[in-house]
Amino acid sequence: MRELYYPSADGRTTVHAVIWKPEGKILGLVQIIHGMAEYAARYSQFAEYLAAAGYMVCAEDHLGHGGSVLEKEDLGWFSEERDYGIVLKDIRALYLAVKDEAGNVPYFVLGHSMGSFFCRNYIAEFGVGVRGAVIMGTGYKSGAVTALALAMTRLNAAFKGWKHRSAFIKSLAFGSYNKRFGKDCDKNAWLSVNGENVAAYNADELCGFDFTDNGYYVLFSVIRAACSAKTVKRVPKNLPVYFVSGEDDPVGDYGKGVLKSYNKFRKAGIKDIDITLYGGARHEILNDDCSEAVRADILAFFEKNRLR
Repeated sequence: MRELYYPSADGRTTVHAVIWKPEGKILGLVQIIHGMAEYAARYSQFAEYLAAAGYMVCAEDHLGHGGSVLEKEDLGWFSEERDYGIVLKDIRALYLAVKDEAGNVPYFVLGHSMGSFFCRNYIAEFGVGVRGAVIMGTGYKSGAVTALALAMTRLNAAFKGWKHRSAFIKSLAFGSYNKRFGKDCDKNAWLSVNGENVAAYNADELCGFDFTDNGYYVLFSVIRAACSAKTVKRVPKNLPVYFVSGEDDPVGDYGKGVLKSYNKFRKAGIKDIDITLYGGARHEILNDDCSEAVRADILAFFEKNRLR
């Protein structure tokens, strides 16, 4: 793994990214778009697995995350503009920075959780050059729900400021996620059946931090855009898309939200679309007990579409 730094589209921040390169011939390029309150290097084990199969892998730390922040208080803050499009530009900039090194090989994207919603917007804008997209740990929220969430966040920020970390907005976003798993479970049990993974997440100071109102505004905005019919219609009809999620993932409403998103894509005329829901698995399927099967399924998707 090596590090890369480049200027953000916000005109102020230096973005931190990481790259994993195979020892032999590069067969494909995979760009990972990480989730909320985590960072790119958490995908090292998966990236090394792909690199061993011949894939070059890259991932950036979004604004307000990982190595793209200078001070701890910047965690969970995106930009003054509160524009999710800035993050999309940073994602695109990483691809442009590494594509020549990768060579003329098939290009894939994978987005997890919050990153899945960025990924869905990304393939609507840049999908023509993408060989396949993996949408992981995603869900669906109606326009009415996201409009209300945005209005509540704006109201909270009007009184408290955009840097405020609101317990109310956090509860609005995640308050019900642990209910299915018992009253005495860990606060982040919804992430994984695997207790070691949850413990590692809890112990990592770059994971699980509270978002600012600014961060939640961007989160709700990118979800709203990703779930809109307008965005789905812009996805290239011949782009292979693979939805993968835990069947017990509350982000995907325990499969129902994932299926709704899948059906929206199918209704929009996306021709090559597939879905796998892993029984008993929760949100972080790459770190859950099903991880071996998930890695193999995703690699099979890349291999099938690399060779087409």
